[in-house]
This record gives sequence, structure tokens and C-alpha cells, in this order.
Amino acid sequence: MGSRLIASASVAALLAMPVSAMAQATADAIDTERQRTGSAASAEAQELDAIVVTATRRSERLQDVPLSVTALSQDQLDAKGVVGYEGLAHETPGVVLNRASANFNNFTARGIATNGYNANLQSTVAIYIDELPISANGNSTILDPSLYDVERVEFLRGPQGTLFGSGSLAGALRILTHAPDPNVLEGSFLADVGITGSNSLRQRYNAMLNIPLAQDTLALRVVAFSRDEEGYIDNVGTGIENANSLESRGGRATLLWEPTDRFSAQVRVSREESTPEDSSLVNPELGEDKRLSDRPDMFSGEMTNYNLTLRYQFDGAELTSSSTWSDYEALFNVDLAGTYGQAFAFALDAPFESDTFVQEVRLVSDTGGKLDWVLGGFYFERDRVVNFGYRSNEEYLARSGITGLPNEYFMDYRTRDVTKEQALFGQLTWHFTDDVWATLGLRYGSIEAQGSTLAGGYTSDYLTLAYYCSFLGICGLPATVAPVDAAEGLVAKETGPSYRVSASWRPTPSITTYAAVATGFRAPVVNARAGAVSTIDPDDLVIPFGADSDDLVSYEVGLKGRWWNGRLAANIALFNIDWNDIQVQANRVSDSIQFATNIGGAYSRGVEFELMAMPNQNWTFTLNGSANRAKVDSLTDEEAAVSGAVRGARLAGPEVSGSFTVNYQFDWFRNSVGNASLAVVHVGDFPGSFPYVPGQPGVVSPTFDYTDDYTLVNASLAAAFERFTVGVYAENLFDDRSINYVHPEAFLDSRYGVVRPRTVGVRVGYRF
Repeated sequence: MGSRLIASASVAALLAMPVSAMAQATADAIDTERQRTGSAASAEAQELDAIVVTATRRSERLQDVPLSVTALSQDQLDAKGVVGYEGLAHETPGVVLNRASANFNNFTARGIATNGYNANLQSTVAIYIDELPISANGNSTILDPSLYDVERVEFLRGPQGTLFGSGSLAGALRILTHAPDPNVLEGSFLADVGITGSNSLRQRYNAMLNIPLAQDTLALRVVAFSRDEEGYIDNVGTGIENANSLESRGGRATLLWEPTDRFSAQVRVSREESTPEDSSLVNPELGEDKRLSDRPDMFSGEMTNYNLTLRYQFDGAELTSSSTWSDYEALFNVDLAGTYGQAFAFALDAPFESDTFVQEVRLVSDTGGKLDWVLGGFYFERDRVVNFGYRSNEEYLARSGITGLPNEYFMDYRTRDVTKEQALFGQLTWHFTDDVWATLGLRYGSIEAQGSTLAGGYTSDYLTLAYYCSFLGICGLPATVAPVDAAEGLVAKETGPSYRVSASWRPTPSITTYAAVATGFRAPVVNARAGAVSTIDPDDLVIPFGADSDDLVSYEVGLKGRWWNGRLAANIALFNIDWNDIQVQANRVSDSIQFATNIGGAYSRGVEFELMAMPNQNWTFTLNGSANRAKVDSLTDEEAAVSGAVRGARLAGPEVSGSFTVNYQFDWFRNSVGNASLAVVHVGDFPGSFPYVPGQPGVVSPTFDYTDDYTLVNASLAAAFERFTVGVYAENLFDDRSINYVHPEAFLDSRYGVVRPRTVGVRVGYRF
């Protein structure tokens, strides 16, 4: 019997199916309870009640949280082979991942995005690793962290500004890592080896060891991972086949000390190094899976995080202090020659360093009374230095006869931007009865940002000379080099409140309804080259000062319920969003300098749902999806001209998306538990940008395009024994190669992301 129970509990670790948190938890619970007592309905009810999230900064049943949340446990992440952001969007209604390449990630939720890139802007979805908001770096390289041995992943949809601050306009993704256990010596290992396309080997290895150092009081938990993935994109410019290979290494060590029942201290150190050898963006005109650049485009990074978390349980409330330090170094190297049709060499090498400190203190009341409350303070400071090295190359310089440059870099300067955010926040929940309660949340804070140019840089008239040579045949001219003076930019500052109000009613023990109004915001942006006039076309746009904070108000009603003794479950939400003073990124036409500004407003209206049905103890059916319409509805002529937008333009999110999964669990050979699954994922098309050229009203942008409307199929078959699990899987079974990302800027020759080719493989896991 013991062997059988362990096998049932671990079978999920090898499945490759997109099943919702509710469905997977239910399936595991029914199987385990069926073996214990033969009562499937009882097991299902117990497990659904046990789904606990901390989306409101306190532990609550998922069914009682008055907002839309998708929660995934570690078993479910393992089941789907999810080691990073891939797959998370498929699990979450109304969410798409804009993934230009490895380590280049932006989520869109509920259609709240003007494009998938967000150059120099915060994403509209905040990404947290524990207490660290890693998405605060804007469009710069955002690492794809390992999701092995995490306690839970929560995707909160809708604005989360009250509890999670700036950058959570449309939602917040929380990756909550696992704490050490002082009472258990345990470990695990998961290997995933597959073939992508015809011959590209994919290897993923993960391991965890939990070591009790002192009974009940002290423990160490160590996690390590490694990814080696051969590429499948050929770069015709560099001549490298399978150029977009990826190597990623990392791990974390967590020490937990619990000297008393009231106090605990936890120290965590984590590090990740991720190095894609080239971008995954392609140019379909060159052929399937082909791209062009003079050198590999690099989006690599190294991130080291240090966290100290202290907790103390008072009589009636728990105090938590979390201090996080983060050091981040990255490369952002990209070929810009597409700006001028590959006529001459033009590229950017922009290594940067970012130091971040985050401090949050929370006092959370114990549950059980009429009033639940949260009171907290937050401080965030990021200091980032970017070295902008705009380069030609030696071959073109020799061919064009351009002289006078100190090296192949025709413009080289450094900028520094400092962003600070501080806030006080609180949330009160009043329980009128056991089945009726209301929540009020308020956050009041200030954000300031300042960009400066550091001394020691230089600029030149290379672009003008290259244009003369390549298009007019006037070559052999000397370049004029001028120093870039240090300049301290103005400080942009925003101060104000954000709030959330909700009312919840439980008409029956198995149904919870709610209505909520909530706001979100993003930090202001200062343009590093504010006031700059184009040297190529002085009549082109003058770079504006920057962009003020934008803000969003969301109105939502929802229902969470279970019927037929838990064999049918549903989460449904309807929302109406008003987005005002939208931050957008634009590019000056003549020299492709990026800048941020604000435009009028937009709306997003839609419905999201998660449904699960279990007709018997072996079969599970899940369906999740969304339908929404998001468009620009307020815009002046001046705003239209500078941004390329137009009234009625769609925002960058699909109108329809969703997934359907069938899962069958059965008794198999040698007393193992088998599981077979089939999943179908559909994502509708959406525009990659606004339709017109910034600064040229009515001129259709040559980069304007839509992603494809596509459908993916995944399948798996797995068996779980006492300690081992083994399974086979196929991702993108029918090898759909649709376009799933369109880069909005003209400077890239290869601007399209495509669905990863069919990948088949084997997963083997072990736990002790």
C-alpha cells in the first residue's frame, strides 16, 4: 500500500499536460483518497479547500480570494516540463508571453500592452522572484529563471498596484521558492532530454537536497539546475547553423533558523547565468528558420540575489521583514543595420550593470476574527549604468574609406539612471458574516527617476557619412568626432495613491462571488537623450523629456464554484478596464533613437474562465480561455503623430485564447500508476505595434504586422513507481511554425518570433 501511495502522489512529476491548478490538485487528491478510503468526492473537497495562495499577502484559500489567480504547484510545473516562462502563459487565461528570444521576456495580460517589447518601459505585468521585482528593468534582458523546487507560482490578473506597487498594471507573476524543512532529509532529481526539430538536442537537469542541521530549528536547502539546448535557427550573416543555442546554469542555497515557535530567520543566495549564443528572431523572407546579422545578437545575463527574511509571531499578528540585494550584469547586443536596408554596418553593443535594493516590512493580522488587516512599508532603489556602444565594423570602414574614428565604435557613451520608489500600504477585510465580507486596500507612495549622461563618451557623424557613401556614392570622407559632455538629467517624480475595493458573497458553501474595483500604475520615465536633435534630419522630432506615470482602473466581477460533489469546478471573471496617459515607446525615424512619451487612453473588456470536469475517478477534462477586446479610444492628433497610433487601433493582445486538456489516469504494469494526456492550446492573432510611422501621420509603418492565429497540440504518457517516474512527451506535436511575436522596430532585419519546432523527449525523476 505504501508503494502505491507514493506512486500516486508522484505521477504528476512526469506528465506533460497543461492542466489548471484546480484540475491537477483534484486529480491527485481523488486518486490518493480513493486508495485510502474509496471516497473520491470527499478527497476532492478536502484538496480544493487546501489550495492556499498568498496573493493578498496572507494565506487564504484560493476560492476565497476576490481576484483572478492561477496557481501552479511544483508538481504541476514538473508535469508540464516548465523550467521557465514557456508554458506559464498557456496555463493562464488571457495571458500571452512576448518572447523575442531567450532572456527577452514580456507578459501581456488582458490585452494591456501597446507592443510586446516595451522599450525603456516597465512591463505591464510585474514579475517577482519571492520579494524581488525583476521586471523593473524595463525592456532590458529579463532572465528566464529556473522553476524547479518552487513552492508555488501565482499569476494574479488585473491591476495589483495596492500590494505590489508599480509595474503591475495588468497583473503580477509571483515565483515563490521553497523554504527548507528542519525535520526532513529529502532530495529530488529530474532529467529531461529531448530532440527539437530533426537534430537539436535539448538537455535539462535539476536537483534539490534538503538537509536538517538541527532538529526542528535549522535546515539548509540547496537547488541546482543546468540547461544545454542546441539551436534550430541558422544565421546566414554569420554562417552559423543552429545559432540560437542556449546554456544556462544556476542554483540557490537557503538557510532557515527557527529557534522558537515565534521567530524565524531565513537567508537565501541565488545565482543564474544564462547565455544564448544568438537571437531566435527570424526573417521569413530568407527561408524557414533563417536570420541575418553581422554578429550574433546577444541577450545574456548574470543575476545574483541575496535575501534576508525575518518573521516574528506576536499575539494576534505576524511581522515580516524582507531585505533583498540584487546584482545584475547583462549584454544587449543587436544588429541595427535593418534601419537602412543592410546598406551599411550599424549595430549596438550595450552591456549594463544594475544594482537593486528592495525592503518590505509587513504586519499581518491572524485570521479568525471579524477584521483581517495588513499594514506595510516598501522601499525600492535601482541604480543602473548602461554603456551604449554604437558600432560599424572593420570590413565596412575599409570598404567605405571612412576614417577618423578611434575604433569601430562611432558613438560610445554611458548613461546612469536611478529609480526610487517608497510607499505605505494597507488592506482591511471586514467579515459581516461568515459568508459576506468586504476588502479595502490603499497604497500611497512616491516614485522618482533620474537619467544622467556620464563623462568620457564621444559621438560622430558616421551615420551621415555612411549614408552618403552607401546611397549617394560619395565615399572616403573623414569622420568628425566630438566628446559627449556629462549631463545630469532632471528628476521625474510622481506621488499619489492606488486602491482596491472588493465585496464578496458566498451564497452557498461551494460558490463564492465577488465584485472589485482596482487601480495600477507604472513609474515615470526620463529619456536619456531628451532634447537631442537629429544630425541626419534636423526637422525630425526632438526627443521629448520623458513619460509621466500612466494609470489604469479595472472593474471586475467573478464567480468561483464547485458542483456535483466537486466533480465540476469553475472560475469565471468579467472585466472592464480604462487605461489612461498610456506610456509608449517610439523611435525617431531618421536615426532610430528610442524615446518614451504618453498618449491618450484605451479600454479592454472581456471574460476569462477556468473549467474542470471529472466524470469519474480516471478522467479529467479542463478548459480555460479568454475573450476580450482592447482598443485605443482617446487620442489627440499630436499624440497620434508622435506614437503612430490611431483611434480604434487594437492593443497587442489576442481577442481569443485558451486551452483544452484531456487526462486519463490508470493502473499500469509492475504496480505503477499511468497517466496519458492530450492538450490543445489556441492563441489568436494580434498586432505587434501601432500601425503608423511615429512622426509621419498616415504613413503605414513598414514594421506593422500581426502574429499568426495558431493552435498547438501537446501529448504525454508517463508511469510512476515507488520513487522513480518516467515518461515520454511531445511538445508541438504537429510542428506548427506560426509567427508568435512581431518586433515593432525597423532596425532589425529579423523581426519575427516563431513557435519552437516539435520537441519529443523523455523525462526521468527520482525522489527520496
